Amino acid sequence: MMNEIGVFEAIHSARALRRFKPDAIPDEVIAKVLDAAIRAPSAGNGQNWLFVVVKDPLQRQKLGEIYRKAGAMVASFYQRLGRPPHMTEEQYEKFATSGLYLHEHLADAPVLLIPCLRFDSSDSFTSLPADAQIAMMNSFQWMAGASIYPAVQNVILACRALGLGTCLTTNHMLFEDETKKVLGLPAEYRTFALMPIGYPVNKFGGVNRRPLNEVVAVDRFGCQPSW
Repeated sequence: MMNEIGVFEAIHSARALRRFKPDAIPDEVIAKVLDAAIRAPSAGNGQNWLFVVVKDPLQRQKLGEIYRKAGAMVASFYQRLGRPPHMTEEQYEKFATSGLYLHEHLADAPVLLIPCLRFDSSDSFTSLPADAQIAMMNSFQWMAGASIYPAVQNVILACRALGLGTCLTTNHMLFEDETKKVLGLPAEYRTFALMPIGYPVNKFGGVNRRPLNEVVAVDRFGCQPSW
């Protein structure tokens, strides 16, 4: 296991990794990753999250089959989208090959982590005024992620700091009911990610990103930063 590194080094080198060694991950290391996850914020400090850690080979195989089915559907979608203009052909080929590899080999990761949220009956908006009910119902599916995705990012950074590779995937959500059945999740839970975790075959490193002046607006849309 690598020595822990600083937060900015982790941010700049935690690229998505999808090929893993078969080496088992000690429980205390996974516990440290999850302890970092629960330091994240959640709406109303509800902490209605659940992190399902899957190590059993049969369980991983079942999830792998679901992910393979979903991957076949998603692959055709990305093929139609084509290469983003900010990527070279070589970069796009590596990106696509890595994604396709995971479609077939998700179960090879020694740990699969599924971050979930619980939606209680108290999440009902019926006690709100009519206009607030409509606004909340229209926005809730987008707002809910704020209570779990910061924790997912903490997982990514904690993995990087501890020498583990991972990536954020959501393809399995195309078969949410099947996934919940495999995991035995009650109806009130919803999965928000599926993260393979393991000691990586490939190296950590920086990622290609568009420059800030293309993705940042100052005060209003269209006003680019000078920095």
